[in-house]
Amino acid sequence: MTPQTPHDDLDPAGRRWLRLLGPAVGGPPRARLVCLPHAGGAATAYLGWVRHLPPRTELFAVQYPGRQDRLAEPCVESMTEMADQVAIALAGLPPLPTVVFGHSMGSLVAYEALARVQRRHPAAVPERLFVSGTAAPHRDREGLPALDDASLVAYTHRQGGAFPGVYEDPELRELLLPSLRGDFRLLAGYRPAAAPTPLGVPVTALGGDRDTGCTAEDLRSWAGLTTGAFAIRTFPGGHFYLQDGEEHLVHLVTSAPLSAANR
Repeated sequence: MTPQTPHDDLDPAGRRWLRLLGPAVGGPPRARLVCLPHAGGAATAYLGWVRHLPPRTELFAVQYPGRQDRLAEPCVESMTEMADQVAIALAGLPPLPTVVFGHSMGSLVAYEALARVQRRHPAAVPERLFVSGTAAPHRDREGLPALDDASLVAYTHRQGGAFPGVYEDPELRELLLPSLRGDFRLLAGYRPAAAPTPLGVPVTALGGDRDTGCTAEDLRSWAGLTTGAFAIRTFPGGHFYLQDGEEHLVHLVTSAPLSAANR
């Protein structure tokens, strides 16, 4: 299965930045989930979620430049530019109860994008944000790898991603390392506002109970970035806990938009 791009329903920004992974099944969509990948990741990181979607729920994923069908484009190495573009794409989606989920770097991009949507397009603000596998932006970010090949590959092995062995293949390594390096350059240069903007939507922070790079205290740090409800949920596993718990995680995330749509 490959990502689809629904040209009829999205504006130009949406066509560039969003991939429809799971069209709604069982009738017209009544809820939407938008996912943002981790550093080095791509929209297809969420393909496995499709089989767990409730009826009439559509699944989009953000496709960062510099990978897959955007391989020819330069990576975005500025959080300001990344968040600006994602915010424009989110604001251009047709009206529908929407929940946003980001993992690791994707959580930070999601927060920054939603803060922009809240300021510039308040009618398009999603109903809830799920952040996963990282501390809030105002926390110190320690442990980022150096940007040389060996450090980046070693870091992916420590994080326990789904396919760390792909970096051992010389051809795949040459193909994948530029986007991984670009994303970590973005993170290294990320300087959030001294007083981050609280979102006016509920925030749920998720993590693996064995993720040494994202502790329970790190998850709690998101509490100050919402004026709505805040919750923490942990799952068995490390940084990529979501790979082994897709069904339960998708059920948790999609229960929010469905309940809103059915009111």
